[in-house]
Amino acid sequence: MSEHVYLITIGLPLATVLLIFGMKYFAAIQQAKARLASDEAYRQLAAQAAAAQIETAAALAAIHGHLAEVKTRVAAVEKVLRDVE
Repeated sequence: MSEHVYLITIGLPLATVLLIFGMKYFAAIQQAKARLASDEAYRQLAAQAAAAQIETAAALAAIHGHLAEVKTRVAAVEKVLRDVE
């Protein structure tokens, strides 16, 4: 019986040390997974921001084209009004 007690006395601290290191590495793995998920969320957010920027640039170009057309028309109206005077 005393041999069993001796083996348990030696085995439990060793098992405890192994369990602590196992939990430490498990926590590191979980942190890495969480970091990866966070990085993926930031990548998606950046992709959405880039798409929104492209759409905004296209809308701005369309507005610029319409503004140029309006400027041309206003210049033509001003010319007609000067000719009438």
